Amino acid sequence: MKSALGGLGDPPPAKAGGIEGAEYSPLDQSAPRRGRPSFLRRFAHNRVAVLAAAFLLLAVAGAIFAPLIARNPPERILGARLASPSERFPLGTDQSGRDVFARLLYGGQVSLMVGFLAAGLSIALGASLGAVAGYARGWPEAIIMRVADGMLSIPIFFLVLVVLASFGSTLLNLIVTIGLASWMTTARVVRGEVLRASTLDFVTAARALGASAPRVLLRHALPQALPSTIVAASLGVAQAILTESALSYLGLGVQPPTPSWGNMLTDAQSYVFSAPLLALWPGLAILLTVLSFNFLGESLRDALDPFS
Repeated sequence: MKSALGGLGDPPPAKAGGIEGAEYSPLDQSAPRRGRPSFLRRFAHNRVAVLAAAFLLLAVAGAIFAPLIARNPPERILGARLASPSERFPLGTDQSGRDVFARLLYGGQVSLMVGFLAAGLSIALGASLGAVAGYARGWPEAIIMRVADGMLSIPIFFLVLVVLASFGSTLLNLIVTIGLASWMTTARVVRGEVLRASTLDFVTAARALGASAPRVLLRHALPQALPSTIVAASLGVAQAILTESALSYLGLGVQPPTPSWGNMLTDAQSYVFSAPLLALWPGLAILLTVLSFNFLGESLRDALDPFS
């Protein structure tokens, strides 16, 4: 009987290099699984990315909980001018006697809010236009891409500068202007990803089954561009923060007495030699935040790339 059944009940022979006589069970989960590491493992392997993410979490937490962390209001004159760091004023006071530490935390609220909202507007607009251009092709693609090419030929900073000088430098104008002036790169990236996804088998099958164009685009093609969009978003936040800081430094961004890292640098420029720490803290905050977002974007690109 055993020979007639052809040894169906026998375990498969041990592989070369294995332990002789060891039995194999398909339900055995103790055997290690080989394959590409997960996203979290790939990301955690990059120590610079982990440090950047930790700093950004700390900066965002400090901005959100600024009313609980800061002992003093950021706009109230409380002490002597240009006082040294002390227990009451951890980073000293500025040229008007205001708490520098409190202004740094509240300034982070404004700078990070401008960065996130402007980048969010830019990503939403760029991803939408890029998806339409990549999927519809024809004249919609030609119009959208030519507009993007034309706007890319104009430096974003000077475009925002002209708009704010003409319509006023309110916080809403600042966010909307930066967002509307920086969607082009995202649109080009998403268009390329949608063009690539349109040739994949499951997208072709969805079309053959009669799925509508919006459904194919939203459910099948556009998710393929999500990794590239996440990377573009992280880099876009850094660019928006840098633009806001530069505009505030020039007096066209966030207006005093509302603190931001940019206008804190403006106030400190007359005291670079007499009180250098006054310019160090906001400058260091801008530098570390922008670098952290850039490092985070590069690391996300590597971690989300399935072929790396």
